[in-house]
Amino acid sequence: MPIHTSPPTPKLTTPPPPTPSTIIITFPQPSILLVTLNRPKSLNSITRSGHIELDSIWKWYDAEPSLRCAVITGRGRAFCAGADLKEWDGELGIDNNTKEKPRNQQNQQNQQNPPTNFGGISLRQSGKKPIIAAVNGLCHGGGFEMIINCDMVLASRTATFALPEVKLGVVAIAGALPRLVRTVGRQRAMELCLLGGTIGAERAREWGVVNWVGGGEGEEDEDVLKEAIRWAGVVAGNSPDSVIVGKAGVEVGWEGVGVGEGGERIRRGVYSRMENGENMKEGIRAFVEKREARWVDSKL
Repeated sequence: MPIHTSPPTPKLTTPPPPTPSTIIITFPQPSILLVTLNRPKSLNSITRSGHIELDSIWKWYDAEPSLRCAVITGRGRAFCAGADLKEWDGELGIDNNTKEKPRNQQNQQNQQNPPTNFGGISLRQSGKKPIIAAVNGLCHGGGFEMIINCDMVLASRTATFALPEVKLGVVAIAGALPRLVRTVGRQRAMELCLLGGTIGAERAREWGVVNWVGGGEGEEDEDVLKEAIRWAGVVAGNSPDSVIVGKAGVEVGWEGVGVGEGGERIRRGVYSRMENGENMKEGIRAFVEKREARWVDSKL
């Protein structure tokens, strides 16, 4: 059964950017964006153009006032297997007859990854709204680099995680390695990076990479997405200003800024624009009046 047979239409101020059939945008709830990677035959590997397209989606999401939380997942048996290695092969190969670089490599400089890098997420540092990963299966290479920089990660019991780059003669340089050290510690990060092996969802949860693992046998994909959308609904039901400022505060620590400096940066920065604003007043008033708060879209 589909999760939502008749998804509600959000009241968007601007339309989403155009996307190819390999990326599906839907809205399971009016304030929630769902992005589905749709290359199941290629295990949802992402091409160079795909990074640019996803980066445009996340920028639009951050700028769209009516959207408050996003979920990313994959179609089929993989969340994301990483980069499209067939595309890489075309870029790195040399014609044995002419000894010349192929045209794809000559044009490579014209289509570099965006500053946010893999999937528009792995080096996303200025994104103000949360992204939840619903890992429905294989999550390797660049897929892992994306989820390690997502705000929360939910996984099916059959999901697997790996950084296999060492077995392929490349390196995970899209942000995963330094972030992984901060999440799991040096020795575990070295295990993943140097052995190139695979860990399951339960171990990923034990190591702090994953927040939630669930799903019954044969129902994992649907269950993890349902739960991720439920979590997104909880986030979307909170003050959008508090979510943005709270996320910014965690990000300061994630980037290695000291507690005093980080707290002051947030207080003088984004918090100063939230203080005494509509949502802060509404939240306190609703508490005093013992009713549900009626939030307005954030202006931060």
